[in-house]
Formats: sequence, C-alpha cells, structure tokens
Amino acid sequence: MVDSHCHLFKEYYDDIDSIIKLAKENHINKYITDGVDGKTNEEVVEVVNKYPEVYGTLGIHPENVDSYQEKDLKFIVDNLNNKKIIAIGEIGLDYYYTKDNKDKQILLFEKQLLLAEKYQMPVIIHSREATLDTLNILKKYHVKGIIHSFSGSLETAREYMKMGYLLGVNGVITFKNAKIKDVIKEIPLDYLVLETDSPYLTPEPFRGKQNSPMHIKDIATFVATLKNISLEELETATNNNLVKLFNINVEN
Repeated sequence: MVDSHCHLFKEYYDDIDSIIKLAKENHINKYITDGVDGKTNEEVVEVVNKYPEVYGTLGIHPENVDSYQEKDLKFIVDNLNNKKIIAIGEIGLDYYYTKDNKDKQILLFEKQLLLAEKYQMPVIIHSREATLDTLNILKKYHVKGIIHSFSGSLETAREYMKMGYLLGVNGVITFKNAKIKDVIKEIPLDYLVLETDSPYLTPEPFRGKQNSPMHIKDIATFVATLKNISLEELETATNNNLVKLFNINVEN
C-alpha cells in the first residue's frame, strides 16, 4: 500500500528510519511526503534523495502565506527536475482561523497553480472553509491532482471529480461522527486515494497518539469495509490512481 500524503519532518519524527521500518512491516512500501514552507521543502528534497521508497511534493501551505519569501517559490522551481518530486503541494486556501489574509492566500495559491500549469505538474490541494473559492480558482487552470483530506459534500466531490481530481481519504473517516463516511460510500474507486496526513489525524482506535504511515492499513481496512469490497480491491484501485496521476512505481 501507499501513503499518498504525510509529513516526514524532523520537527515531528526523531528517527524517520524507524517510521519507515514500522510502516514496511505493515506492508506500506511507498510514501509521499509533502512540503508546506521553505524549511520543510528543503527537508523533502533531502528525504526523497535518501530513501528510494519516498516521493515528495513541494509547496507553500496557505497558513504560511504571511511568512514565505519569493526565494521559497524559486526553490520549488529549481527542484522540479528531480524525478522524485512529483507534484506542487501542499497548496490552497484555509479560512478556518482567519479570512483577514484571504487576498494574499488567493494570490499565493494562483502563483503556485501557474507554476504547476507551466511545468505540467500535478497539485496537492488543501481547502478548509474555502470550498467555493477553491473550486472557482481551480477551474481557471489546466491542472489536476488530489484534494487532500477531502471532507466536503457529495455535490462538491462531484465538482472536483468532473475536473479530474482525486479525493484523499484519511483517518477522519474512522471518527465516530464523521459525515464523510456517507460521501465516500458513493465515490467511485477511480477517484480515491489513501493518506495518513501524519503526524496528524490518527485513525481510531489510535486517536490521540501521533500518526504515522503505518496506519494506512487501518484506514484502508475501514474504507474497504465501508464500501463492502476486499482490501486487495481497494489497494489495487487506489494504487492505480496514483500511478496514473504521478507516473510512479508503487510496487516493490
């Protein structure tokens, strides 16, 4: 199996070797680690160069809009020729904490979408409390990618699917009152990918502890049961979706 979205940063993990070892013991053999600012983008490049099983994405998260510098965008461009860097992300809009910097968020989002369009790279989209703006902006650009940690309505899911986006499913779906269960039941397998968002969003029954890529198996088992299919069928479908989007090898 593949963890299509995690954050393998020194800030969270003292020993990335052991995190990967534990995940491998759980039959997780590929990982995509996502940058969120200048510092973590540098770490992403280090990690993907060190570990054959790790791919990476580079981007400036909307929460970092007030602190990023133009040199951070230049670093992204300068490293897009690395074959282990497979997307621009995590990028997008987040109005959860504040809308005061909304215009700056939109400007940064569009700058990175322009880069993705220019260099023909997929994108990893973060959208929180900003669905309408996210949809309207994405419609302006010829890009495709993943809607990370999708938590919207079935109607919103269909809008994203119509544009060719995949939907990221993580530990939130295992939470007791998560409404996303009813939506994911209706989503065709061709549009789903599995992610942990480690170290965040640890699935039940481990909620409250630090998340890690090994928990992809717990998320996958829950989703397979929800959709009344075998774990193998879910694994094959979600892996194939990643292969088509990123043109990567998800096997051994």
